Amino acid sequence: MIRRKLMMVERIMYVDPDTPINLVFTAKIKGKIPEENVKAALAKIQQKHPLLRSAIDIRSEKYPFFTEDKEIEPIPLRVVERKTDNDWLQESEKEWFRLFKDEKKPLAQLVWIKGDDVSELLWVMPHCICDGTSAVTLMRELLGLLDDPSFEMSPYHLFNSVNDFLPLDFNSKKEKRKARFYMLMARFFFMMQRKSKTSNLGKNYLIHWKEDPSITTQITEKCKAQGISVHALLCAAYMQAFKEIQGKQAKGKVISPVDVRHFIPEIKKDHLFAFAPTVELPLKKGSLDVMDNAREIKKELLQKIDKIEARKLLWMGEQMHPLVDRMITMLKSSKGGHDITLSNMGRIDIPNDYKHFTLETIISPTVAFPWLNSNTLVTTTYNQQMDFTFMSNEHFLPKAEAIKIKNKAIELLTSSL
Repeated sequence: MIRRKLMMVERIMYVDPDTPINLVFTAKIKGKIPEENVKAALAKIQQKHPLLRSAIDIRSEKYPFFTEDKEIEPIPLRVVERKTDNDWLQESEKEWFRLFKDEKKPLAQLVWIKGDDVSELLWVMPHCICDGTSAVTLMRELLGLLDDPSFEMSPYHLFNSVNDFLPLDFNSKKEKRKARFYMLMARFFFMMQRKSKTSNLGKNYLIHWKEDPSITTQITEKCKAQGISVHALLCAAYMQAFKEIQGKQAKGKVISPVDVRHFIPEIKKDHLFAFAPTVELPLKKGSLDVMDNAREIKKELLQKIDKIEARKLLWMGEQMHPLVDRMITMLKSSKGGHDITLSNMGRIDIPNDYKHFTLETIISPTVAFPWLNSNTLVTTTYNQQMDFTFMSNEHFLPKAEAIKIKNKAIELLTSSL
């Protein structure tokens, strides 16, 4: 039976029982699927993933725990009649604010926007149990099972604590001394912070668009020819766009999450996991050349990724549990030192053609963060087409200004093609 304390990073994404942070991931399919196949697929997926048979216990101990419940209800399926191509957008915005409080219900829901021949399937999960890779896994499994209900999947064991990931040469005495020092520094840092009453008072919004396949191919080929990554080019273009639209208010920095599975192979690609280490990437001062900036960003990104010690990061985070509430308070009231969090999930590895339906497209994950600075851009590539979701809130970044930034970034991305 699972009984595991939420990791520090999971607790930040959990926030508290009354503050939802849900990740919504959408696929559009063409073809007919029987409802009984959807329910059967959800049952098999729930049997595979331990966190989908768990609830969050906030009463028994000082900190919240994941606890498995053998009597937990099936993953709920909400069916909505499809009326327009934009129904997924309205339903996503509804699901951002769903609370997963009922301990008898699992930490996931599927929304099926059902049309005669076209449907959207929306996975909805609290962000504290999954990252983008987890969402892709769930969608791949769902579509595979809808097409072939006989397909079998093997359950896996959930780790007991971050200690399961520690390297063999881990020096706990030395690291505990370091942790005590960091804790003192963090307490001092929070003590010195001015108490801010500023918070995210505005409406969360989503801007969604796709690049034309020919433009996507040109961007990819240009990056290859120049020896840079698409991710570095996106970072350079968006930081430059913020600078041109916001002027001195722009921070010239982007936060970039990295898939933890690169560093801890015990966390398999098809396991649900929430933690993604992040790196902060700056815009080169004085330079307006997007390609030059992208080269510098790629170099810095590789250097910083090389220094990430994800196993120790997870362990160090566990020593910081007493400060989680202060961290959350700061995220809710601080403008932060960055323009945007940019997550490029790259090419989505899900088949296109199935026996009974076709996967028409993927829409990048969406989430409505309660942080003051909730500027987030997520991009995916499917069927040679880049897809973007840009999220923020009206209080921090008015939607009209976000559209100007997006348009400027697209101009910068495509001007050199």
